Amino acid sequence: MELHFKYNNGPVDEAIRQLIGISGDISRPAIVREMILASLKAGQEDNGKVDLKLMNASLKEMRFTAKVFGPYRHVKKVAVFGSARKQPDDAVYKMARQMGSRLVESGYMVITGGGPGIMQAVHEGAGPEYSFGVNIRLPFEQESNPVMKGNPKNIVYKYFFNRKVAFLKESDAVVLFPGGFGTLDEAMETLTLVQTGKRNPLPIILVDEPGGTYWSKWIRFINEELLEHSYIGKPDLNLFERADSVDDAVHRICRFYYRYHSLRYIGDKLVIRLASSIDEEKIRKLKTTYNDILLPQGDIYLSGPLPEEIEEPEISHLPRLIIDFNRIDSGRLRNVIDEINRDYPIPVIS
Repeated sequence: MELHFKYNNGPVDEAIRQLIGISGDISRPAIVREMILASLKAGQEDNGKVDLKLMNASLKEMRFTAKVFGPYRHVKKVAVFGSARKQPDDAVYKMARQMGSRLVESGYMVITGGGPGIMQAVHEGAGPEYSFGVNIRLPFEQESNPVMKGNPKNIVYKYFFNRKVAFLKESDAVVLFPGGFGTLDEAMETLTLVQTGKRNPLPIILVDEPGGTYWSKWIRFINEELLEHSYIGKPDLNLFERADSVDDAVHRICRFYYRYHSLRYIGDKLVIRLASSIDEEKIRKLKTTYNDILLPQGDIYLSGPLPEEIEEPEISHLPRLIIDFNRIDSGRLRNVIDEINRDYPIPVIS
């Protein structure tokens, strides 16, 4: 029989209903029903190639990812990328170890690829209790580092695309040290998703060792080739920041979450949750300065939680900033978040 996601599959729908009932403790049964139907439909459509194996492995990897990260949803996490080939006596390795330590001191957990080099350094600094490894099966380089080997928060993926989803779904900030193709791939993937609005804004920090030129030369290329030839717009440069010290990088992350808490879209409205409210004068300034990113006749105003946010009672006490955002100018939206956090106290950076 031909299966459909609508409730018109007769005995198949009844069998799925009974299966869900027998299993017990099934959250969101309507979604689980569609997942079962998708599997059955894939089985009907299989032509003997590898598609089913890919779907099966992907689903199992993503389920396990949710299981591992689930107990730590309340803790913000920073993904750190960088070369797997750096050694403990390299200056940038020492910086990465310090980065792990400073992030934990500031209340964050860390996520890396779980391998050697910069990844191991970050885990050494953070310690296994505050570390996640998001590893990949490779024929070289990527064996789990000693800090993460045997750690229940170390996941080894078959597919890069699942690994990337895990990184960007679970991270509240991204720090990039110098590295090879993989590091640059993660940098561009993150920037592309934030630029296109497929990932909510987050700090993207490029860290050079003092006197280093890795990221400064990369930024020069971005300016001279991408910006000057109009492959990107000037506001897109707001999506990333460069830092040449660990303290500076951590400060930038903490500043981002000083007043800004999170956001979601509800219909045409962008709802920004705030850790503390802002005054009417700042609202007026935001309306004037960022009128260009609003929908026609759009507005910016304070609100309490909207009815659609009822499933998030843990943040119902937070004030909301509602923006009729055009969903185009992600770089300018980052400017709005910076303006919201403008009064973050400036630390003395040694």
